[in-house]
Amino acid sequence: MSRIQHTLSVLASQNRKGLIPFITAGDPAPELTVPLMHALVAGGADIIELGVPFSDPMADGPVIQRASERALANGVGLKQVLHMVREFRSRDQSTPVVLMGYANPIERMGTAPFITAAKEGGVDGVLVVDYPPEECEDFAAMMRQHDLDTIFLLAPTSTDERIRQVGKIATGYVYYVSLKGVTGSGHLDLQAVADMIPRIKKHVSLPVGVGFGIRDAATATAIASVSDAVVIGSRIIQELENTPRDQAVQAVQKFITEIRGALDAQPAKAA
Repeated sequence: MSRIQHTLSVLASQNRKGLIPFITAGDPAPELTVPLMHALVAGGADIIELGVPFSDPMADGPVIQRASERALANGVGLKQVLHMVREFRSRDQSTPVVLMGYANPIERMGTAPFITAAKEGGVDGVLVVDYPPEECEDFAAMMRQHDLDTIFLLAPTSTDERIRQVGKIATGYVYYVSLKGVTGSGHLDLQAVADMIPRIKKHVSLPVGVGFGIRDAATATAIASVSDAVVIGSRIIQELENTPRDQAVQAVQKFITEIRGALDAQPAKAA
């Protein structure tokens, strides 16, 4: 059982919902990434999604695009991200880390060398936004051979056939994008999310995390009432943008602590 699977299994046994925050590696400064990761854990994060900076993040809205631009300007690429995970692992051997990004940096490094480096560095899973499941079976098989989880996105527009394909090869959890559009856009329709989760679970046996549009404790608890986990990204990046750099770590920890407290204060319902 992977660290991701173990973490989500323990949460389910405790009737608690997962909290999965996202930050972009290298933003706002490379030296802050590992302290921010530890702050997320201290605030109550169960799994960390760590964004790999990319020049053309097509699924991301302006907030995360700006984070990628800042990180790239800071000289952070895939190799530096892997080094950051290795540094994080020197103090934290239990919190799962998922790299979230795009195919181009992985294919530049080479799929097999990347998977080996990810495993050696302490990565637990990978979500490649532009790897469609229909074309990803070899990658997912190589990941499984190294005990790494392959996370996939599903969306409101996903067909039953796409959901079935994800169910065949995904491991760890599935990330349901609750909105049509890019990260950080639109307004959540809780009923639409609640209607979609059973469709996903008909074909996917994994926990379902829901992200895009979760901005505060109220939306987090609402989404947690119909899912297994909540994913928060753009709102954390905005916190970093609006906070002096010397206060960034404390501000992010405070924000995540508030979300964790709200999730744990609500009576959990089975997703």
